[in-house]
Amino acid sequence: MELFIPDMYQKSIYTIDYDKLIDRGLKCILFDLDNTLVPTTMNKPNKKIKDLFSELQSKGFKIMIFSNSPKHRVKAFCDELNIEGISGARKPFKKKFEQLMYSNDLNQSEVVIVGDQMLTDIYGGNKVGITTIFVNPVGVKDFFLTKINRVIESIIIKKLGEKGLFYKGKYYD
Repeated sequence: MELFIPDMYQKSIYTIDYDKLIDRGLKCILFDLDNTLVPTTMNKPNKKIKDLFSELQSKGFKIMIFSNSPKHRVKAFCDELNIEGISGARKPFKKKFEQLMYSNDLNQSEVVIVGDQMLTDIYGGNKVGITTIFVNPVGVKDFFLTKINRVIESIIIKKLGEKGLFYKGKYYD
């Protein structure tokens, strides 16, 4: 169960204290795309995301989209934001996480993933030993497989709460 517990839990990508990430030695932020950055119905980033990414890059972060979504969807966002991205990441499997770290000469202590799903983003990040930040979904519509994951996730959150390990809505960093 510990692999489902995020290192940090914030309301959204906009409430994360990115200066604390710098203080912790983090250099690369992997953002999940769907329901982390934008609702699944949105096809391009808004000004608020563009401004945040610009600010994060000015602080020295390498920003990437790390998504299970198909290439055409991820590429559209990456092109608009002028960043790199990984599509078809197959989270929670370790392979693409490890490839990304190797090809960018990063170690686990320098990478953080921000995502809205415990079963993919948090579990996958914890399996490879990177920092994990769980955020609330920004949209209500999910893809079919995500709907199944949300049911399983709610059971996991309930069990974690019973053990006093994690509570939905109790944010921390």
